[in-house]
Amino acid sequence: MNEKIGIGLLGLGTVGTGVAQIISSPEGRHPLVSKIQLKRVAVKDLSKARAISIPPQLITQDPLEVVEDPSVELVVEVMGGIEPAKSLILKAIKSGKSVVTANKAVIARHGEEIASAANEAGVYVLIEAAVGGGIPIIEPLKQSLGGNKIKKVTGIINGTTNYILTRMSKENADYSVVLKEAQELGYAEADPMADVEGLDAADKISILSGLAFGGTINRSSVPTKGISTLQNRDVEYANKLGYEVKLLAIAERTEKAKDSDPSLSLAVRVEPTLLPREHPLSGVNGVNNAIVIEGDPIGEVMFYGPGAGAGPTASAVVADILNIAGIKIMGTSDTDLDPLLSAFSWRKCHVAETRETLQKNYIRLIAKDSPGVIGQIGKIFGKNTVSIESIVQFDASDSGAEIVVITHEVNKGCISDALSEIKNLNEVKKLASHISCL
Repeated sequence: MNEKIGIGLLGLGTVGTGVAQIISSPEGRHPLVSKIQLKRVAVKDLSKARAISIPPQLITQDPLEVVEDPSVELVVEVMGGIEPAKSLILKAIKSGKSVVTANKAVIARHGEEIASAANEAGVYVLIEAAVGGGIPIIEPLKQSLGGNKIKKVTGIINGTTNYILTRMSKENADYSVVLKEAQELGYAEADPMADVEGLDAADKISILSGLAFGGTINRSSVPTKGISTLQNRDVEYANKLGYEVKLLAIAERTEKAKDSDPSLSLAVRVEPTLLPREHPLSGVNGVNNAIVIEGDPIGEVMFYGPGAGAGPTASAVVADILNIAGIKIMGTSDTDLDPLLSAFSWRKCHVAETRETLQKNYIRLIAKDSPGVIGQIGKIFGKNTVSIESIVQFDASDSGAEIVVITHEVNKGCISDALSEIKNLNEVKKLASHISCL
């Protein structure tokens, strides 16, 4: 095949520029890079200065011109946002064109619709860059680990929050100060809500869950809690007790599904979590990401590396482009899909009720510094079948004693019931913190 494969690029921001730079400089790269060529590029602002020189005749402000250009065989969507990205992806698929996208928000919410359309049209939609930046995780889940029964996926999959929590842990830095510095360094957006409230991580774990367990879940059902209300004192106490605090995204199988609901039940959540220092994710610091997969028979494997940024994300996008280019060059038509590359689901999954899931807990209570308080607290926990791993009193003062409890793994419903009773004790002033543990 002598003719080059035409690429249409939707978006020329940070990631789009990185993709264009790789395609435009094939020297020293994989030989397949020389077989692809930019044919059309959609930008938001024609007058904006660019970090890369693109021939003016290739640039347009109308993304439909890219999708509908007959010389474009593969559409690369890196514009972000739900719309018009979703509609453009579906339009490209309907036109018989494969798609590579880094858009986690679209895939997390509309992945099943997009996968169904792609399978019907006989084209690919590849999404390696949507989760983990440059870390190869999507294709390994679909291919290398495909023979495993996946038990659990646990990830640090947001670099902004990991950077903030690392600084809070290592330097006792204040959350608001570190967030401002992260924005100045370009690690956090001007509006950081998607990162610090856990929304970005929830999008990503929804995607990973669908791949790991073979069926999509409802993104809006994922319980999500960010780090904006996390207090330095809890990070400090966690360190004293031998833990690190990380924003974790977790998806795992629960107990056997009820007869009335035969779909696979998954405990999926995003929340700050105490990790024992010996856990492999506890040493993942700064803007790095890492994902641990537990499966049978493989055991545990961890994927680690830069989770965001122009270079890592562009690397993942181009890897997907080359996957499709390789198939085209070998002479296989898009209607003969490789099932290990194409997107599909084969079972129904649902997010389990929060009260039914199991977890360890870190609890900090402010109580009167009086005899018998710890005994009363322990009695209520015992009554609600909550087993205590440790209970420690910190910093007794005029304002009260701080009591920190670490529980063994327990049903969330039981811990919720116990805390409701404990908060009503006259000796307890308030529940200051309740954080998950591994």
